[in-house]
Amino acid sequence: MNEQELRALVERMIVELAGQAPTPQVKGADYHPMEPEGAAGGSGCLEDIAQVDLRQQYLVKEPRNASAFLDLKRRTPARLGVGRAGARYRTATMLRMRCDHAAAQDSVFSHVAEEFVQKNGWTFSQTLCKEKDEYLTRPDRGRRFDEQNQAVIQKTFGQGPKVALVVGDGLSSAAIEANAPDCMQAIRSGLESYGIQPGPVLFVKYCRVGAGDHIGDLTGAEVVCMLVGERPGLVTAESMSAYVTYKPYTGIPESKRTVVSNIHRQGTSAVEAGAHIAELIKTMLERKASGIDLR
Repeated sequence: MNEQELRALVERMIVELAGQAPTPQVKGADYHPMEPEGAAGGSGCLEDIAQVDLRQQYLVKEPRNASAFLDLKRRTPARLGVGRAGARYRTATMLRMRCDHAAAQDSVFSHVAEEFVQKNGWTFSQTLCKEKDEYLTRPDRGRRFDEQNQAVIQKTFGQGPKVALVVGDGLSSAAIEANAPDCMQAIRSGLESYGIQPGPVLFVKYCRVGAGDHIGDLTGAEVVCMLVGERPGLVTAESMSAYVTYKPYTGIPESKRTVVSNIHRQGTSAVEAGAHIAELIKTMLERKASGIDLR
């Protein structure tokens, strides 16, 4: 008796002992335990938890006043009303937390593609950092440029421009790819409407905010406006900020900067922020100040 005959004998004995009909054999290729019922052939799919709007997700069972809590949630993406399973988070809450954390990590460790920079017509440059690990561990090297990139910056802006427009990858490549093109276009359009020539745009790889100060040293720009990807959190990995400084120089106090933050689709939209930044630049040129001095 070979193995196949022995297997058949054992199956018949089990069926007889259980007093039931044989269970049809299921091939491994036809077994899809993660698919919902009725999703034969792979036509169904699981819900993408990253697309769930946290402001509308309310997981508390039998709430005392659900309408009031939902009204509160609509005003913030904070994780409120997540419910619990015993002493722990619910599964949906835990999975969304892990999803958002993964998205934040991906954004920090990924790069803005050079094709993206070329497509937008920005001039490419790079700080002293050679790789992402160095950028994360040596912030000082993300604020300076070598001689070759200094020459690129000086050629791009010339000497003494009114405005130097800069896009830096910062700590979120996703933020730049999602917001920078629309925001920069709105800035340029706004400046042109005020009679200010915006000039070219410089892209800086491995960029820290202080890189704008070195650009000020190299060019003598009256205003440096830098869009930079911010450190991603669990609400969004696509938040960008604008740091606008009047006559920046290496060592300038942080209080001299004017910042427009939370530029993303759940915060201030890229186009709205760009229009506001253009007006800020116009005001800085008129008042010859930025940061707390602008007040």
